[in-house]
Amino acid sequence: MQIWYKIKIIYLVFTVGTIQLGTIAHAQVKTVKNARIYRQQVNTDSLQKMIEIKTLIPKVIYDLRYATTNNFTHTKLYKSGNSTFLRLPVAQALQKVQNELNEKGYGLKIFDAYRPYAVTKKMWDLIHDDRYVADPSKGSGHNRGLAIDLTIIRLIDSRELDLGTGFDNFTDTAHHTFKNLDSTVLQNRILLKQTMEKYGFKAFETEWWHYSWPNERNYEVLDIDFKKLAKSSH
Repeated sequence: MQIWYKIKIIYLVFTVGTIQLGTIAHAQVKTVKNARIYRQQVNTDSLQKMIEIKTLIPKVIYDLRYATTNNFTHTKLYKSGNSTFLRLPVAQALQKVQNELNEKGYGLKIFDAYRPYAVTKKMWDLIHDDRYVADPSKGSGHNRGLAIDLTIIRLIDSRELDLGTGFDNFTDTAHHTFKNLDSTVLQNRILLKQTMEKYGFKAFETEWWHYSWPNERNYEVLDIDFKKLAKSSH
């Protein structure tokens, strides 16, 4: 009886372990780490292409915070702040936003766009809150080249408009629904939101700076560093 009991226990442990491993494997999002695979996807569908934003919008301003220590992690997560990327249709839509704002004397400043999946995992380790950081089990719009963090500047002096909080502010004040703000701040938020939504972007409720593009082409999560992506995008 004892032998059969031990066999039963071993079987149960093995079965539970297998189920848990299967659940963990299921939770792992599929990522594209190989630049060759990315190029194959682009050859099949040109709208999968990742565009370095300044090649399409030369006068856009970069303030890529994760290439500095001036971010909520206080850690430099990108090697360089000289380039960032979006999928082709997203970059084209952003160009239309920039053009319309330029006509009003404004322009765009970008805090972040494409974010390699490995960086999202590091962020999640610090803040386990999907209101502010994407759950790595799903991947994010940033990982897919579909999301962008940005603000509006004045063309005359490149000064940012007052949007009520700084970038990566994890308080209710950064929410679109928060209205206890100066009327000028509310008008500036409306200007950004209405212009972005006019060209197909969707606002993220808890972050006034974050906008995303619909994943209508089933874009996959990328985990390719910026240098390799730049070489593969020519």
